[in-house]
Amino acid sequence: NNREYLESLPGVGRKTCNVLLSELFDVPAIAVDTHVERVTKRLGLVEESATVGEVEDKLMEIFPKDKWGKMHKQLVLFGRYTCVSKNPKCSECLFTKCPNREEK
Repeated sequence: NNREYLESLPGVGRKTCNVLLSELFDVPAIAVDTHVERVTKRLGLVEESATVGEVEDKLMEIFPKDKWGKMHKQLVLFGRYTCVSKNPKCSECLFTKCPNREEK
């Protein structure tokens, strides 16, 4: 459960490390994948130009630490099945007043 050690392993970057820490060791962490990045930008939680690191920092600032692991999974699933990359299901979205939502 050591971030420095995990990130020293070949192929393990920050996202993978955060997933491992959260899922295997119950360490509060937010892994920012393409779904999390897309959803947070569409919801206006972060600027459209935000980097992955900035997205992670902002989410850690917004959400309580004890919710990070669950919130990460919820954002991934929301981005995977509703707020999809192409043809998002905006009519099914509960966030009807998103500042960056494109009307379809």
